[in-house]
Amino acid sequence: MGIRYWLGVVHRANVRRGVAMGMTQAQQSSRETLGSMRESDGLVYYSPRTDVDGAVLREFTAIGWIADSPVPQPAGSDYLPWRRRVDYEHDAVATSIRPLLPILDLSRGNPDWGVQLRRGLLQISRHDFDEIRRQMRRPSPDER
Repeated sequence: MGIRYWLGVVHRANVRRGVAMGMTQAQQSSRETLGSMRESDGLVYYSPRTDVDGAVLREFTAIGWIADSPVPQPAGSDYLPWRRRVDYEHDAVATSIRPLLPILDLSRGNPDWGVQLRRGLLQISRHDFDEIRRQMRRPSPDER
């Protein structure tokens, strides 16, 4: 099987914590999806808000590649999320979803595209991942 691409939906504060720790995590209900990810799969985060009750954001906030296959749970806590290591692209910049809505397979021609984001973690097309990644790249000095 080839590389697959994933979209996680998490507020920006949690995305930043995950990037700082070099990992992604999911609740018990997402363990199967997280466990089905393979090394080198692409992962991008969309953050509808800055925090749980924070301001509306609607941005892609991090992008990277799954780095390993284990799905361990941290010990010594009542909160037991499932985790995977991720090699994040630290030079990526957050970008609004708005200019991408007409071109992403996820949203093109679908006025109710946001409903599918309620799952929290879903597979997306390579086209969508590549378009998002292109938008998240910092412009080179020649492009400014």
